[in-house]
Amino acid sequence: MTATSHPPSTPSGQRILVTGAAGFIGSSLAHRLLDDGHEVLGYDNLNDYYDPSLKQARLDRLRARAGFSFVRAALEENDRLQQCFRDFRPQRVVHLAAQAGVRYSLQNPRAYVDSNLVGFLNVLEACRHGGVEHLVYASSSSVYGANRKLPFAVEDSVDHPVSLYAATKKANELMAHTYSHLYGLPTTGLRFFTVYGPWGRPDMALFLFTRKILAGEPIEVFNHGHHRRDFTYIDDIVEGVVRTLFHTAAPDPDFDPMQPTPARSTAPYRVYNIGNHTPVLLSRYIELIEEALGRKAEKRFLPMQPGDVPDTEADVSALVRDTGYSPSTPVEVGVRRFVDWYRDFYRV
Repeated sequence: MTATSHPPSTPSGQRILVTGAAGFIGSSLAHRLLDDGHEVLGYDNLNDYYDPSLKQARLDRLRARAGFSFVRAALEENDRLQQCFRDFRPQRVVHLAAQAGVRYSLQNPRAYVDSNLVGFLNVLEACRHGGVEHLVYASSSSVYGANRKLPFAVEDSVDHPVSLYAATKKANELMAHTYSHLYGLPTTGLRFFTVYGPWGRPDMALFLFTRKILAGEPIEVFNHGHHRRDFTYIDDIVEGVVRTLFHTAAPDPDFDPMQPTPARSTAPYRVYNIGNHTPVLLSRYIELIEEALGRKAEKRFLPMQPGDVPDTEADVSALVRDTGYSPSTPVEVGVRRFVDWYRDFYRV
């Protein structure tokens, strides 16, 4: 199977709630779900963590489509969230809204508690009482923290986070398991690995580097460019989310409580890595941006930042086994597609 083929036996015409629908992954996913014939309710607060005009532009494209509706509210606004569930009655939920960013969590930790912990509890409660068939939620590769064994596997321990952002994402996995165990709510966590592509986030390296190179400004290259990241193209990510959404988590009959794994359970609970399984050196990534832009970057080499990890690489074998996921976009192709989108969107 390729990442562009649709998952087998995917039902159409379902009601699906997507939190973070004005975000990078959320908006791309919503378009795909609409293409597949589903009704989508988007939920987002359009906060100013990064340029709200980009979020609004994503949202405007979705609002132009039949089958899409939208509620602007925060996850912490529990009454608003519960009302959305009562009115829309979603059959499946994809929870992507969160306070993002490893580095920002050092500056504003309370934002992560409010959105990623309190907000996630509100989502779990709404799914529990709303009879939701499957909750798929965003975890993160950052949960691997101080781990150094590569590739990162879902069977590995993730008890040593190096940022509060990572700690909240690990907490989400624990909270989801509790609801799967106590209430039989099927939940699946997806540990995303460095997602990139058109309509991406301005706080991510590809966006930052492209903007600064075009402006003739120097770029900051942390860890002297020696990072390796499992860069994963947005279309491959969306394909994996859709495949997971309709592969409802179920209890694992082979789960061994004497040798437990963090990825499965006797409850209807799963955790998967979703990445490209092909790490790229940051210095090579910059070269690809330079090639796509047709100009060289002025580089300022800096040490690694607090909260960062030197390398990431996803073992996606569990997701491949269970859903047929197969990422197919080379980074050379993905970077050029982003640059083409950027120049068109910003007219540069």
